[in-house]
Amino acid sequence: MAGSQWELPPELCCRPMAFVALTGLDVVYNAVHRAIWDAFCANRRADRVPISFKVLPGDHEYPKCRTKRTSYEWYIPKGILKTGWMNKHLNLVPALVVLFYELDWDDPQWKEKQSECATKVEIVRTSLQGRNTKVAVVLIQKKTPLPPGEDLVASERAQALCHSCDLSGKSLFVLPHTDHLVGYIIRLENAFYEHAQTYYYTEIRRVKSHKEFLNKTTHQLLFVRHQFKIAFFSELKQDTQNALKYYRTAYSLVHELRAHETNMLEIKTMAGFINYKICRLCFQHNTPLDAIAQFRKHIDLCKKKIGSAELAFEHSAWMSKQFQSFGELFDEAIKLGLTAIQTQNPGFYYQQAACYSQDRKQLALQLCQVMAGASYPSPDPLDTQGAGLDFYGQRPWRQGQQSIDPPDAEKEKTGILALQIKERDVPHSELIIALLSNAVAQFKKYKCPRMKSHLMVQMGEEYYHAKDYTKALKLLDYVMCDYRTERWWGLLTAILTTALRCAYLMASIKDYVIYCMELLGRASTLKEEQKSRIEKNLIKVLTNEVPDAEPECDPSSVSAARSLWNDRMALAGSNELTIEVQDYIPFIQCKAKFQSPSFHVDQPVQLQVFLRADCPHPVSFGKLAVSLSNQEYNQWCVAEWSGQEAMSLLPGKTTCYNFSFVAKTEDVGKKIEMTGIEVMLGGDSGRCVFVSWRGAGGDAASAHEALQASRCSRRWGRNIEARQELDWDSLTMQHSTMIISRVPKISVQLSHQPPALTNEMYCIKLTVQSQEEAMAKDVKLTAGLKPGQDANLGQTTHVTLDGSKVCDDSAPSLLPDVPLGELKPGEKLEKCVYVKCVSTGPRVFLFHVAYSIDTTVEGRQIMCKCHKDETVTIETLVPFEVSVKFVSTKFEPLDRVSVDIPFLLMTDILSSSPWPLLLTSSSLQLLTVTSNTPQLQSQLQEVVLQTGECASECFCLRCPPQTNINNTVATGQYLLSWRRYVHVNGDSPLIQTIVSLPHVVLEMVPLYIHADLPSFGRVRESLPVRYHIENRTALVQEVEMAVEPSDAFMFSGLKQVRLRILPSSEQEMLYNYYPLMAGYQTLPQLNISLPRCPTFSTQALKRFLPQRIFVKPQGRQLDDASIAAA
Repeated sequence: MAGSQWELPPELCCRPMAFVALTGLDVVYNAVHRAIWDAFCANRRADRVPISFKVLPGDHEYPKCRTKRTSYEWYIPKGILKTGWMNKHLNLVPALVVLFYELDWDDPQWKEKQSECATKVEIVRTSLQGRNTKVAVVLIQKKTPLPPGEDLVASERAQALCHSCDLSGKSLFVLPHTDHLVGYIIRLENAFYEHAQTYYYTEIRRVKSHKEFLNKTTHQLLFVRHQFKIAFFSELKQDTQNALKYYRTAYSLVHELRAHETNMLEIKTMAGFINYKICRLCFQHNTPLDAIAQFRKHIDLCKKKIGSAELAFEHSAWMSKQFQSFGELFDEAIKLGLTAIQTQNPGFYYQQAACYSQDRKQLALQLCQVMAGASYPSPDPLDTQGAGLDFYGQRPWRQGQQSIDPPDAEKEKTGILALQIKERDVPHSELIIALLSNAVAQFKKYKCPRMKSHLMVQMGEEYYHAKDYTKALKLLDYVMCDYRTERWWGLLTAILTTALRCAYLMASIKDYVIYCMELLGRASTLKEEQKSRIEKNLIKVLTNEVPDAEPECDPSSVSAARSLWNDRMALAGSNELTIEVQDYIPFIQCKAKFQSPSFHVDQPVQLQVFLRADCPHPVSFGKLAVSLSNQEYNQWCVAEWSGQEAMSLLPGKTTCYNFSFVAKTEDVGKKIEMTGIEVMLGGDSGRCVFVSWRGAGGDAASAHEALQASRCSRRWGRNIEARQELDWDSLTMQHSTMIISRVPKISVQLSHQPPALTNEMYCIKLTVQSQEEAMAKDVKLTAGLKPGQDANLGQTTHVTLDGSKVCDDSAPSLLPDVPLGELKPGEKLEKCVYVKCVSTGPRVFLFHVAYSIDTTVEGRQIMCKCHKDETVTIETLVPFEVSVKFVSTKFEPLDRVSVDIPFLLMTDILSSSPWPLLLTSSSLQLLTVTSNTPQLQSQLQEVVLQTGECASECFCLRCPPQTNINNTVATGQYLLSWRRYVHVNGDSPLIQTIVSLPHVVLEMVPLYIHADLPSFGRVRESLPVRYHIENRTALVQEVEMAVEPSDAFMFSGLKQVRLRILPSSEQEMLYNYYPLMAGYQTLPQLNISLPRCPTFSTQALKRFLPQRIFVKPQGRQLDDASIAAA
């Protein structure tokens, strides 16, 4: 039988939908009919009723209905389910036939057309004779019908049409061909669906009615058949819950059938069909666990029902199809929204299907090998004369036979032979690979990398058996990367063995050499004799000879491979081969290292290459080369041997090779890296294989081995130190080294007096002394702020070599390459660098002295550039703090300044410097105010301030009357010249610090009053006080004055007076106060009011008047007695 017999029939796998036949539509030549058909079948959305429509001619012959059986008494069924039954009810026997007929209610030929319509209905009924199929009529009309009950003519004619066609009123429909055609079609569909539901309900009842005639002795097959039919009709009726119930019943009944070799295939076939339906409906109902449970039950019940031992491969094929079908159902459910997990996904079912296909392949090899020389029987026992099988699962040569023993033993024998011969032609490997590919896709989707790798190995092996060696190698090579990473050495060896066979049979020289090298390596678990054989084959390839065939290869393939190898060996120009082994585990291990992470330019750069062979026999090589990032050095890192002098690596022994070269001065500050190491196997007479490692060597297993070695060295460090021989695992790789400048032999000393003060020219003295044996040439100094600090520091730091004056803001923060000339051996050089720091905080200064000197390295004269760096961190502090305040002439704080009235400016300079400060001078730059004294003189000339000391100055100022009175005005700046006070070097430049004076609020007073009074008074002695009152306005001012009495004074003068003062004139008032008490006493208060300036507060005038005076006690006359007593 063909392999396609295991495919499930399409009518089983599709979703059953009610079948409705449409007649009377000419969809080819009639545009209206075509539009109606398109509305039925085009763009069917999920919300439309599930109906399968088909256009049939009016006289279409439907399948004839068999005569209904009245009794089952002597009836013996020939099988369970006929092969055409599902297709018949899906596509051949409609649940409803709809006749479309163009007829309007007002058609002038109504009678004739009514008769014609009735005739067509009768023809349809005749062709459906014996069926319960419903018939309906749809009238295609041009006009939109009136609402029901309004068109009496339509009602009468509809009734007459139903009568002549023998239709019920529910089977006559009207379809107006208007703009809303799709809406009418959807309404028609719903009505058709109801008719179809009724039909399938009737069919279910008809099948159920047969049960009472059946007996369980001879009609067991019919019980299964009827339950299946009821379930299938329920599906057509879209009653999936009942369908599932009846399918479950049918499944139970099919396993109650008595099974024997002749009917085993039929039972399994039907069990598989019913199981498929149950699982599909469970997934449809969103109960995946029920589907999985049903499938497991199905497999448990059927896995031992093998049937004929000679056709055991059929059972494996059937089992494989069961798992594949369930996997497809599972995958389809996932696409519709079901969620799967790592441990339960379709991949497991595809994998199991592949396993059964592999079993099928093995069984076919065993069972069909016996018939290798037999010819296909004639006549063909599998030929059914084109009619196909009557019942699912039966043998073509004994259809309808239900006896335990085969009716014809000879036919049975030839039939089995035919099946075995056909099985030999089945492409088993293709089937297995397709299933494994599906499983790999699923495991990749659900992130199961190890399962994916495992199945890809199986796919590779299947490709190998199918003799598709290219694809086999591609898959195996992909998987080997994972097994190398995870160190599955046993699995890797098995895969490599298969890959080596593929490479041999393809005559792929490069792949063959790679897999030979890896199978000889430390990761291989092959025995020594196997490794010896592989090494001999590798040597043959290197000497341009054909290697021996790999064991377990197909003999026919081996002969073809030999001819391919001979062709390869004869080709000229293909004798060189480069193999990158970084991602493999070859039989030669390589590690390289520079002996130091850095080398001075006047030292030879030394590197070592360690090689070790893991093969059973010594291996020779003719060349070892190290590639460096600067290719000019490569010529010094090559070792070549020729002929008998070729180097040999002993198994398990580590060999070290040393190389050295002199670095170029241009590479100072650069990194030199190993980019690759190359070992040449073979020679000029044969084939050259260049084994290449990237970087400093190492392969796919080196990283883990180094980690293990480091752990062991920490645990057993003392034992390792005691070993004499090199321990390979403890060797570390150093793939790069830095070329650094020659060690400078000069001393650089810095002397300074920290901390620095803001804005001063801070001196740093640099002393350079040569300790070289030769002359240092081209000595240059780079001094200033070290790069890499805050960007703001670069703008507030200025460096210069000229200390005679204060540098401006244009001076740089770093002076590069200042030439210092030459330095003889032992010579000393001094240089002063001046730094001006505008802001406070720490700064790091760099002093970089560079020079050139001639030296000899391994006989080569080179000029080395050396440099010495010194850094120093200097803190910058504020030298002093200046506080400024305005006070009145009575030293009282002022918040406002009156125009043309003297006031005082007080400045305080508080030293915060740890060093003494010399204040040389101070001055004022006034803007809106003027000095009240003829010439301003600094009171701080040549004053030395120690830490924490304070110096003060006082200036008497006045705001001139012509000043524009604004709310707030600027007063000017306070300039202070100073420098650090140093006894030894006093000629450092002066620094001028500018302090902006605070703004003042001006006010205009209409009246100014001041008093002349003695500095003190005496008890009971007259104290004259003269008050001067000035009118500062352009108006005559009336002034009311009153003196308040005081307990401490008596006074004479006007106690209350009212007077007028002319503009810009002055009035004097004289009072004699007579003190009564000693001590500080409050003077009598003088109250002044200006009636003409009601807004002016007279309280402001009181600040110009003295408030208190010191009164001495009354003196006594001293006589001689009192003096003597004293």
